[in-house]
Amino acid sequence: MDTFPLSSGRARRRGLGAWLAGAFSLLSVVLTLLLVGVVEQSSTEQVKDSIGHGLEEMARQTADKLDGGMAERYREVSLMVRRRTLRDAGLPLAERRQVLRDMRESYGYYDWIGLTGLDGKVIVEARGLLEGVDVSSRPWFTQALRGVHVGDVHEAVKLARLLPRESGEPRRFVDVAFPYADLSGATAGVLGVHLSWQWAREVERSIIAPVEERGRVQALIVSRQGVVLLGPPGLQGKTIAPESLRLAQQHRSGYRVEAWPDGQSYLVGYGATLGRGQYPGLGWTVLVRQNVEDAYAPVRRLREQALWSGAALAVLFSVAGVLVARRITRPLGALAESAERLGRGEAVQLVPNQKDYFEVQALSGTLNRLVTDLVRKQAELRDLNATLEQRVEQRTRELERALVAVQANEQRINAIVEAAQDAFIAVDRRGIVLDWNGAAERMFGWRRNEAVGWPLGELVLPERYRASLGRALHAFRQTGRLDMLDGRIERVVADREGHEFTIEMTAGLAGRGEDAFFSVFLHDISERKRVEQMKNEFVATVSHELRTPLTAIQATLAMLADGMAGELPPEAARLAATAGQSSERLVRMVNDLLDIRKIEAGAMHVARSPQPLLPVAERARAAMEGHARQAGVVLRTDWAADAAQLAASIDRDRMEQLLARLLSNAIEFTPRGKTVTLGLAQLPGRVRLSVADEGPGIAPEFQQRLFQCFAQAGGVDSRARGGAGLGLAICKAIIDAHGGTIGFATAPGQGTRFVVELPAVTPA
Repeated sequence: MDTFPLSSGRARRRGLGAWLAGAFSLLSVVLTLLLVGVVEQSSTEQVKDSIGHGLEEMARQTADKLDGGMAERYREVSLMVRRRTLRDAGLPLAERRQVLRDMRESYGYYDWIGLTGLDGKVIVEARGLLEGVDVSSRPWFTQALRGVHVGDVHEAVKLARLLPRESGEPRRFVDVAFPYADLSGATAGVLGVHLSWQWAREVERSIIAPVEERGRVQALIVSRQGVVLLGPPGLQGKTIAPESLRLAQQHRSGYRVEAWPDGQSYLVGYGATLGRGQYPGLGWTVLVRQNVEDAYAPVRRLREQALWSGAALAVLFSVAGVLVARRITRPLGALAESAERLGRGEAVQLVPNQKDYFEVQALSGTLNRLVTDLVRKQAELRDLNATLEQRVEQRTRELERALVAVQANEQRINAIVEAAQDAFIAVDRRGIVLDWNGAAERMFGWRRNEAVGWPLGELVLPERYRASLGRALHAFRQTGRLDMLDGRIERVVADREGHEFTIEMTAGLAGRGEDAFFSVFLHDISERKRVEQMKNEFVATVSHELRTPLTAIQATLAMLADGMAGELPPEAARLAATAGQSSERLVRMVNDLLDIRKIEAGAMHVARSPQPLLPVAERARAAMEGHARQAGVVLRTDWAADAAQLAASIDRDRMEQLLARLLSNAIEFTPRGKTVTLGLAQLPGRVRLSVADEGPGIAPEFQQRLFQCFAQAGGVDSRARGGAGLGLAICKAIIDAHGGTIGFATAPGQGTRFVVELPAVTPA
């Protein structure tokens, strides 16, 4: 036989190589551009979010500094009025003036600080300004006597002519004033301070200046009425009403992109002053804005870099794809030419190049073996024609041995079935018994020779169930489907004497076509059922017996806490409160046990009627408000715009029980300061209730058994929270009784969201 080396240098027709090169190039370009697009989109969104949070943080820092500065001035002035040197009217005015001057020099933004009498005339001032002038009509004086000690920003009135302008602007003050008493304790007048508004400008510059190189960043301080107290010259003193201001006045912080009256779009971070300590706050809002073009300039640069990088990678991968395609197809081309010669009948042996990759070497070796095998088969065929009778005899002996093996295997199977502890019954498609082991004889009292050939229903089923078995078998013969296959189910059966008992049955279909039959294994669980009944009766008895003394204990502890036995020492009061909480938890656990017993017994009563869901959700939220406040958790709602119109056919008490349980769980697993959200929304043909927390999430290994009875996540934390692990099982039973669904979505460290969906109805 001639040999033909697989050379890579022979001329080839255009074929697989060109297709592979084109495919590699196109795939490389598409995948690279897709990858770059996804990375670019993700990166730009992260950068935008980072920039927005940066402006939000500046707004919050400015608001915090404003609160801190005002709280400090508030505290200083409240301490000044207690100084004896200011209260003693017998001291010389020069000495009292020096005390005020020292105070003013201790904080440079005190533009004016003075004492007035009850008649409103200035007695003494740090620099002698307005001494003897009547200020009784000024708001800071009258409000201080009424208990309002801080006034909002205003321009100078009487001091306008006495003090120079600041940076070309009229002087503006924030007033802090407290009444003071003389040495006898009687109110003698008012100590008033005009704090220069330039102080707020310095606070704003301390926050904004470090980031000005990134673009024009502007801070606005806005009053409760929406008037710009501090900001760009074109806006200062004007009333504005952007959406960011409305959100900030709701004590929210965040950022958003919005259009302003100047026709520009700005990225706006917002925050609000909240007061601090005894300082009640003035309701100021801080907005930090930056032109969108300036704010998102880094995003544009990132997109340009991603675009050029993607183009370069696409070209690089395309070139690599062409080179790889040529490397793959070169030995295949040589191999194809050799195969064509073989097809023409030439005796050619393929000798693969040692540098070819493994698959080509394996293919050439396989082709060589096929050629060799073909020659050998032809020789064998000639021999076979000569020895056919001998081979038939040999095949007959092999079939006999196979038959013996099959019979032995059948005997082994029969022995295993006969030795099984569970009853085994084989039934054909018509319900006629084909096999019946010894355990079945002991369970039902029918011997094998009596049972085989009889309908299964007449042997083991009570009269009332036989018709349903016949219908099920008829449906199987028509459709090929039977619900009881490949699963464990419980059924009531009867023995030869008619005594009924409960079994657990597993049925499977063996064989195909007309020869198929059902293999049925039955296990007597009547004893287990009796034990479960005893357990349920025990739980019900113990629960009812516990609830009466627990109610008395709870009432007694409540009377102690309310002072019926007199005021308790602090330690005793704490112990009584702890005992009260423990008794409440025990009552809830007893109620849960009773509910679970009703569910297991199928006796849970659900009185459903069409009614709106919003009042039900509001009552559940109100019931949990105190619990959330005690846990330091914010409980908020997220109603759809048409929430008042959403209705379902529900049992109001059961639905409130379900929502209260979900809210209680969410509050217990949410850290202090975080939020639990109760939502109500509409879906096509359904309504959705949701409870979302910001807790640690649910461990993956616990999620599969979350709605099972007595299921609790492991660990010290779960035991500290208490409970019997029945709440979610009760919730699922309530939703099942309403024809709805309950599910959840969770992620470690990102909280959990439970979702309840019910069929929607038209409100009554």
